[in-house]
Amino acid sequence: MAKNETKRLNPSVLEADKTAFAALQSITNYTPANPAYTTAAVAAAHDELLAAQTTEAQTAAAAAAARDNAVSKEWNFHNLMLIVKDHATAQFGRNSNEVQSLGRKKASEYKPRARKSKPPQT
Repeated sequence: MAKNETKRLNPSVLEADKTAFAALQSITNYTPANPAYTTAAVAAAHDELLAAQTTEAQTAAAAAAARDNAVSKEWNFHNLMLIVKDHATAQFGRNSNEVQSLGRKKASEYKPRARKSKPPQT
């Protein structure tokens, strides 16, 4: 019936299907030859669709909340580690192995600034 049933339907197509379903419910003498296509069967499929969409929305909200919580914890940990590095620098000095083990460079590892010579004035 469809080209690729693994991709989501276009929202306009789904909305048109819902509108057609609402119209089908008002047709009283609809009796298909195949009982799989009765109004009750389509109503059951519609209810399953709504339940699946509700579950999807709730799961997405839970995932977003979990992500926000994880981001908050990441920033809290990061900020604590920055303060720990500052305290270690204050305690052990800028040129210590302890500070280097925390991921900072020793002060002695930086190149000294070279003075720029001024061009001779003529």
